[in-house]
Amino acid sequence: MKEAVASGCLAQERLEKSNPVRVMFMDEGRFGRMDSPRRCWAPAGIRPIVCAQMVREYLYGYIAVSPLDGDMVSLVLPEVNTEAMSIFLREVSSYYSSEHVVMIMDQAGWHKAKSLVVPENITLFWLPPYSPELNPVEHLWEEIREKWFHNRVFVSLEAVQDQLVLALRHLISSPELVRSITCFDWIKT
Repeated sequence: MKEAVASGCLAQERLEKSNPVRVMFMDEGRFGRMDSPRRCWAPAGIRPIVCAQMVREYLYGYIAVSPLDGDMVSLVLPEVNTEAMSIFLREVSSYYSSEHVVMIMDQAGWHKAKSLVVPENITLFWLPPYSPELNPVEHLWEEIREKWFHNRVFVSLEAVQDQLVLALRHLISSPELVRSITCFDWIKT
């Protein structure tokens, strides 16, 4: 009995000394010069003409979002792999250095790689396989594609990067918008 009480006291001390916990969701999105036309408005009887291109050049946006307060961290990187994921986790860790981050993400191979470097203040948690609808970051990708990329042709990969950075900066500076997109109705603050 005394051991259980002592153990409980130690756990309580750790909780009191530990950093606040932040729950975040993470995902990557691919953006490039190969596009797919989307629906758009046109007057009745007029068929809209939309440019399209088939250039296979891509870059990747990484987002970690805290749905409860709309806070987010993002990076634009040239690839999705273990090294890029380690860079992103290091960025999130430094941004929230005084907090412990519980990062919820899908089970992509580079998320679970043995060589992935996970900072001390981040704990990874996995979504069930084949369930993108459970990740609120997917809604941010929809927002970016709909508002910033639909029916656009880019002359270079740098132009794609500039547009993606513009969209991400807008979202980072609008935490209420991010919260409204990512905080599912059942979450009450």
